[in-house]
Amino acid sequence: MKIILAGYNIDADIIQTFRQMKPEADNLTPETVAAAYARISRSPKSVDELRAVARQEVEKARKSAKNIAFDMGHSSIAEHAVFNIDVISVSRFLVEEIEKFRLCSYTEKSQRYVLFKDDFVIPEEIRQAGLQEPYIEIIREQNRLYQTLYEKLKPYVFDNNPEMAKDRANNSTLEGWAKEDARYIISLATETQLGMTLNARNLELMLRRLAAHSLNEAVLFSRKLYEATKDTAPSLIRYTDATSYDRLSRQALREQAALLTDAYSKDQGRSRQAKTARNTVVLMYATPDADNVLLASLLHSASDLTMAECGSVVSKMKKAEKKEFLKRVFVYMKSYDTPPREFENIMFQYEMVISSSCFAQLKRHRMATITCQDYHPALGVTVPPAVSAIGMEKPFREIIAATEEVYKRVYEVTPLAAPYVLTNAHRKRVAVQVNARELYHVARLRADRHAQWDIREAAEKMIALARKAMPLSLMMAVGKDGFDARHDQLFPAE
Repeated sequence: MKIILAGYNIDADIIQTFRQMKPEADNLTPETVAAAYARISRSPKSVDELRAVARQEVEKARKSAKNIAFDMGHSSIAEHAVFNIDVISVSRFLVEEIEKFRLCSYTEKSQRYVLFKDDFVIPEEIRQAGLQEPYIEIIREQNRLYQTLYEKLKPYVFDNNPEMAKDRANNSTLEGWAKEDARYIISLATETQLGMTLNARNLELMLRRLAAHSLNEAVLFSRKLYEATKDTAPSLIRYTDATSYDRLSRQALREQAALLTDAYSKDQGRSRQAKTARNTVVLMYATPDADNVLLASLLHSASDLTMAECGSVVSKMKKAEKKEFLKRVFVYMKSYDTPPREFENIMFQYEMVISSSCFAQLKRHRMATITCQDYHPALGVTVPPAVSAIGMEKPFREIIAATEEVYKRVYEVTPLAAPYVLTNAHRKRVAVQVNARELYHVARLRADRHAQWDIREAAEKMIALARKAMPLSLMMAVGKDGFDARHDQLFPAE
């Protein structure tokens, strides 16, 4: 056996410095690795030899990579070329579009830990509509209230957590709790930044999809991303122009959906108003007979029986036998361990109405299938309980009402840009399909006492509903803080 480190991320400034020292160096491109790996299946040479050849013949390597990736259709070789991208001064609204690409990695400036200033994006659509003045005015009002809320929430948080407040090491955490509640009043136009890591295949897809997007900010992002990367791996990034499929399909669906839903709403006398005091979570679907499906899957992997035979065995087992068999999965498990892949064979689908702050955390679960509707004031807002507790709910709702007036004005002229002015408290309706393995991940991270309260409430509702459908499968679906107690309950010390 021979293991060789073929490469790793290096800061672009270091690469640039090296280029200045060695102008003749023309092989500082991830294409050499991609081209070498592309040749593995057809060459008797060792991988390290193939990389050496690719470094010596860059243009030949590029031609080979282009031929294999595009002419022969083996696009996966582009996944060996990886980029680290700094994304600066984009809106929170755009970040939702960027982070739809779930095979990429993102680390975003957190509104839970950073105190934001008066920085926000003014969309080109707003400028063209001549609505800059009311748009800027309301966002500045939101930001002023944000600062006021933070100053009032900070002492409230410290006073309500006296034991933690005794230790100055907890100051950052407590101040963060004040920030995370104050942020509910700032807009989706708020500027943020993120670090993004993606391979060339996903980079090409992101460029093409966002080039076709209806928002000017998304198109600008695509153009700037292309300019920043086009010379680094030209053989692997080829199809970047907007396609008719990406530009027109969603709009065609919207138009047809409008015809269908308008007729339905008239027949039902349905109003779009759906305001509720709290976020809502509804379990729409669960795999039928899910506990037995999981047990059969686990039995299948641990035996030489067919899946049908495993199902027959499970159907004859008593409830106590099923529980004892499934407990074998958990007996050696720690809070950081992942359930086996067989848990992916059982599914749940939820419909949720959640705040923007909650959605920002939910969308990080990239192994789930998450689709959503647009933000809309008719769905109401989520007011942090702490904001009400300090007597600031009235001014909070006054700013929300003023925000929604500006939203209406913008919506009449440029509907797609109107959500920029909405706040982190505003809600959207989301459909989430998740398998039991990923739901365990949601439980560990989001049902933990350290999780932010909004996503924690949503996660706890998801788990409670799912547990009713499959109690055995989810017997250990708890937050990290509750894992040891649950494990001790299942496996008491003798």
